[in-house]
Amino acid sequence: MKIDKRHLLNYSILLPYLILSVLGLIVVYSTTSASLIQNGLNPFRSVINQAAFWVISLLAILFIYRLKLNFLKNSGVLTVMMMIEVVLLLIARFWTQEVNGAHGWIVIGPISFQPAEYLKVIMVWFLAFTFARRQQSIEIYDYQALTKRKWWPKQLSDLKDWRFYSLVLILLVAAQPDLGNATIIVLTAIIMYSVSGIGYRWFSALLTGIITLSAIFLGLINMVGVKTMSKVPVFGYVAKRFSAFFNPFKDVTDSGHQLANSYYAMSNGGWLGRGLGNSIEKRGYLPEAQTDFVFSIIIEELGLIGAGLILALIFFLILRILLVGVKAKNPFNSMIALGIGSMMLMQVFVNIGGISGLIPSTGVTFPFLSQGGNSLLVLSVAIGFVLNIDANEKQEDIYQEVEEAERDDTDVFIAPQSQQETYGE
Repeated sequence: MKIDKRHLLNYSILLPYLILSVLGLIVVYSTTSASLIQNGLNPFRSVINQAAFWVISLLAILFIYRLKLNFLKNSGVLTVMMMIEVVLLLIARFWTQEVNGAHGWIVIGPISFQPAEYLKVIMVWFLAFTFARRQQSIEIYDYQALTKRKWWPKQLSDLKDWRFYSLVLILLVAAQPDLGNATIIVLTAIIMYSVSGIGYRWFSALLTGIITLSAIFLGLINMVGVKTMSKVPVFGYVAKRFSAFFNPFKDVTDSGHQLANSYYAMSNGGWLGRGLGNSIEKRGYLPEAQTDFVFSIIIEELGLIGAGLILALIFFLILRILLVGVKAKNPFNSMIALGIGSMMLMQVFVNIGGISGLIPSTGVTFPFLSQGGNSLLVLSVAIGFVLNIDANEKQEDIYQEVEEAERDDTDVFIAPQSQQETYGE
């Protein structure tokens, strides 16, 4: 008996994805049309580009959904993907033009893409593949099965370790510098490590350590001063964002310009908003209104109620993805789903935290709603992975139930014969 995967499609994940994608097209048009008209360009230019990436994303989901999971569990395929990613990150860092103080975009004719975006999914894939193969060892040796009782490499062979590979990839992203995506990848990797099967107490220790180090780092910047810290090569690019984090209204015309206008946008929105397309801040007052600070514009136009409903929808999507990971019986499938759900959650947290001043702004886009075809494509690929995993888990459960039912039927059929033989004796 063969069960077609199309009958096992998880609509509780697909439908929120489709709704959020359509909302994203509307928001992209709302946040970009005014500036495009002012520049004498087609007001539909940005939304058409976003729609084109969405069509590609839908095709990617269809392709990934039809793949066999053995493809994802192939070490050769994963190795090739990671090598390609390393090459693209090196090209993005050293052989591309600097834009706004950073590298990271590879432009080939009319097509441009950001390799760091794709690393988020590849990192989840790599860690899930690595940790899934060590489940028996983790059950016995706990975290030591992943660290091999070595915190630092003592010889060359020790570099053949998931920690070294992960560190190299993260440093390549941070060197661009793209601290936003680097932060998301680091947080996702920590969650992946925590759900690998190690004791829960280690997650608590990691969380406490991260909070403590972050507090010490922010305190150090505040004591030393942003101007002094700006002389650090990589940190210099984001020094203004830390200055705005401490006091955005101290220098509204420069370092605090974005965050201050983000506050103005959210204040203008109130509970019900000014109406779709009626934002004031997007008309030249709030830079990057269509990308990093798009949720501020959503609050201004739709109000706290409308923005809250959108936020509830994306949280529902994330929870459904996490539920797939929780219910999955296969460790690899479970960690892929949990990693992807965590990645989306971290992206939402970092974006909302940045526009509200809870954490320093890192230039991270809001999932599905921000302008950016690469971000939409990466999220769609991740959704495709989860849909495939969920269908595969359902398929395996059905096959198992059928086998158990056939076994029970056989036992029932044989039992009377054995009883007759017993009575005959």
